[in-house]
Amino acid sequence: MSAPQTPHTFGASTTAAEVTDGVDLHGRRAVVTGASSGIGVETVRALAAAGADVTLAVRDTDAGAGVVARLEKELPPESGQLTVGRLDLADRSTVAEFVAAWQGPLHILVNNAGVMATPELTRTPDGREWQFGVNHLGHFALATGLRPALAAADGARVVSVSSIGHLFSPVVFDDLDYRFRPYDPWTSYGQSKTANALFAVGAAERWADDGITANALMPGNIADTSLARHMDMEQVAAFLASGELALPPGKTVEQGAATSVLLAASPTVEGVTGRYFEDCVQAKPVAQRAGAVAGVAPYALDRENAARLWAVSKALVN
Repeated sequence: MSAPQTPHTFGASTTAAEVTDGVDLHGRRAVVTGASSGIGVETVRALAAAGADVTLAVRDTDAGAGVVARLEKELPPESGQLTVGRLDLADRSTVAEFVAAWQGPLHILVNNAGVMATPELTRTPDGREWQFGVNHLGHFALATGLRPALAAADGARVVSVSSIGHLFSPVVFDDLDYRFRPYDPWTSYGQSKTANALFAVGAAERWADDGITANALMPGNIADTSLARHMDMEQVAAFLASGELALPPGKTVEQGAATSVLLAASPTVEGVTGRYFEDCVQAKPVAQRAGAVAGVAPYALDRENAARLWAVSKALVN
């Protein structure tokens, strides 16, 4: 399916509020993971302002409650309702509890939470490498668990927040958990972000008959976010100096949330599925990482890679 052209006013500088201007989401229900800071908060704000009832799925429910209290003071009176649910993507039991507690249809699922460039090799309670376990497997378990609710919505959208960081590594199926190769925080992050894109490809193919669309995106280079809380900034500086890391122009959090909100709510992408977006448009393919500040690697949209990852992920979370 060819993607419709988004309006020329949608681009790198577009904000989430501009995307939902004129969009009515009353009667829709949404879940946004990692919604206690950064672009997660702005994603919630835009969806709720358009009328959606939004659940903030967060590890720290006190922080989530603080966000709800602040947004309720700032949002217009006709906005959707905000609630908080506990979700620790590293802890499979909390994912199962969140899924079990959900009742009724779910129209929008934004898999936004993530960790980035954890300096030391760390594992989740079930033994998975931390970034792959949190960024991909936790969201995989959540989305597949919520599939009946998504199917009941008759036209649900799943949004998978990836990153240009996927250019650092494809999914290394023979060593997902760094048990044989030396741990590297950047290839680990890259692998998890490639997995986020491949999840959208896999879900798009498997869930089409349920009326569910799934797309991935790069939000942009946003400084004001807790994503980098685990990063060694000296290591980042060295990496930048080496020329190994190229960064796109910076964005505000309001701009960073725009592509997530576009895929979650805009009628301009109705029916589009299995794609990777950035700056509110489909990304162009790139052939190599060197010098790239935009684009998507072919391996991140490869259907065979997506099918293999789906099978492996299903086995790991069951």
